[in-house]
Amino acid sequence: VQFVESGGGVVQPGGSLRLSCAASGSIFSWTTMGWYRQAPGKEREFVAGISRGGTNTLYADSVKGRFTISRDNAKNTMYLQMNSLKHEVTAIYYCNIRRAATTAAARDSWGQGTQVTVSS
Repeated sequence: VQFVESGGGVVQPGGSLRLSCAASGSIFSWTTMGWYRQAPGKEREFVAGISRGGTNTLYADSVKGRFTISRDNAKNTMYLQMNSLKHEVTAIYYCNIRRAATTAAARDSWGQGTQVTVSS
């Protein structure tokens, strides 16, 4: 399965963005998924995760209350709604299969990601 991230851009502090992760293949609905990000000079980190059916979600403490993860298995797509954006969320955002009950990615293969830049 391959993923293509989109929806990033340049936004002012306090603004919003909605990221999308489109999956190829037929196994998407069977996979626990996650959003990850990598800021310049930092390691890639977990942002948010969602269960196969979408009923269970988890978030990094830094984004709780501001980001919402969701998925539409019929469209093989996962989303990340990002509100009240701050400068510190500037990073490249990636999606990947997530190890169930953890925040870790299940594989070390990543797409190109989508750049999110918060700038005034």
